[in-house]
Amino acid sequence: MDVLAWLIPWEFSPTLVLAFALSIVLFVRGRRVHHVTLARQCLFWSGVVLLYLSLHTRLDYYAERMFFIHRAQHLVLHHLGPLLVMASYPGSVMRAGLPLAWRRRLRDALLTPAGKTLVAGLTQRFFVPFLFVFLVLVWLLPTVQFYSMLDWRLYRLMNWSVVISGLMYWNLILDRRPRPPAAMSPGGRVLSPIMTMAPQMVAGAVIAFTETDLYPLFELCGRAIALSAQTDQTIGGLTMWIPAALVEVIGLLVALGTLMRLSGKGRLRREDRLARQSPGQAQGGM
Repeated sequence: MDVLAWLIPWEFSPTLVLAFALSIVLFVRGRRVHHVTLARQCLFWSGVVLLYLSLHTRLDYYAERMFFIHRAQHLVLHHLGPLLVMASYPGSVMRAGLPLAWRRRLRDALLTPAGKTLVAGLTQRFFVPFLFVFLVLVWLLPTVQFYSMLDWRLYRLMNWSVVISGLMYWNLILDRRPRPPAAMSPGGRVLSPIMTMAPQMVAGAVIAFTETDLYPLFELCGRAIALSAQTDQTIGGLTMWIPAALVEVIGLLVALGTLMRLSGKGRLRREDRLARQSPGQAQGGM
């Protein structure tokens, strides 16, 4: 088997290549300014590699023709890849990778009313978890799934949307600071994965145990692997049900560790006082 042939994109996307190249360049440049531990570097590169392999290799061919591979792809795009990237806390590193003039422009832009509104939206503690779950479930609706797999524009929108919502969500959950300045409280960061995990597990169970073919598109396109529609659908539902839940449990445990650390340092009580003094001023940080 030619391993290199698997790395050739099924559908080449210059926008995606540019986005990955820019992220990598900024992270590498930022390492020269900020000390980044080996563990954080490993998390970042692992997440980037997994996201790239899931988005821009021949895996796409199989994801378009096997439901369980499609669900495994989204497990990486929505859960595992963004979790690994955000666990490396790349925000400050990548900002440091910008040229000085660009950093100043970015700082000034974020201080404008429009910039503050954008940051508030990207870190809103109720909207972001809702979007995280919504974008999993809406793309699973049989009619939506049918058209998104046939139209390359909808297909790319689907994949980009789950990656971006995953990065936004794990940015909130993995924040190590008290609130404020963090957008979500440490306790909320522990509870949120439980709340977002439940509907995804229910949806995965329904798909796994439904005996009718919910996604006939994969049969129409021709399955790339000799599996029955029922087996393909069952494995796909289980992939969404169990491994995705395990990834969220990992995020929950990290958030729980942050809660215990802040509590041990007495910073939770100070957080409550600050929240009463300056409500609505919290902002998330990467």
